[in-house]
Amino acid sequence: MFKELRNSVVKAAIDALQAGDVHRWAGLFESDAILLDDGHPRDLQQFSEEALGHEKFTTIDNVSIDGLNLEGEFHSDTWGRFRTYFRFTISSSGKISKLEIGQA
Repeated sequence: MFKELRNSVVKAAIDALQAGDVHRWAGLFESDAILLDDGHPRDLQQFSEEALGHEKFTTIDNVSIDGLNLEGEFHSDTWGRFRTYFRFTISSSGKISKLEIGQA
């Protein structure tokens, strides 16, 4: 969907988020993956169940050179529209080991 996404794991995660596909999204993460929301630990499974299908990027305006950090306009059925960032850490096995999200 977003051509500017350079990292294949990040692209797969954002595609799953945009589609609201919880199972595809969850399969991209390590079993012990960490989620930080505005710097605060958050339960990844709970976030996934609550957010997917109700939250998504409307634009992605900035992507880091390595493709692991992105920023753009985000829509949440609960919180409305705002700028947000997602920062991914990919493990040596090719899965997401940490995701940091927050308002930009």
